[in-house]
Amino acid sequence: MNRVTILSEDEAISALGDLSDLLIDSVNNGASVGFHRPLAEDEAAVYWQDVCADVGQGGVLLFGAYVGNQLAGTAQLQPSSKPNGRNRAEVAKVLVHSTFRRRGIGRALMAALETEARRLGRTTLVLDTRLGDAGEALYVQCGYTRVGEIPAYVIDEHGAPDTTVFFYKLL
Repeated sequence: MNRVTILSEDEAISALGDLSDLLIDSVNNGASVGFHRPLAEDEAAVYWQDVCADVGQGGVLLFGAYVGNQLAGTAQLQPSSKPNGRNRAEVAKVLVHSTFRRRGIGRALMAALETEARRLGRTTLVLDTRLGDAGEALYVQCGYTRVGEIPAYVIDEHGAPDTTVFFYKLL
């Protein structure tokens, strides 16, 4: 992996096709990130357009991991805007394209995200993932503490309930 960067709204808009491809690949390869497979291109594009707007409004920091000039992964840091939550942020949509997995890209995204969180004074990070997803092992490796799980938190594409696991990390 060559670099991890925070994307501006314009950079994210320019990368909409790559971002959509990354989301489609992740969902179609089993990631539980709010969508069912098969994920349609137009649904992915609408999602990323909304994220771009949130980036422009300062509600989301969007990280891109690049191998050469190719977007290999992405993650989001969503700082709390609540007066009593100025110390925390949510980690969301940590995605690595299937052709780039097992190369440290997820860990690099998490490290960059944590560095930026510290810079912003966000000392408590929270996240969730479906029980058994690849992300679960990544978050443990990155030092996140498992808080617990909620059964039937999400419903898969077949209508079956899945358990979600919650984590936190104090920086």
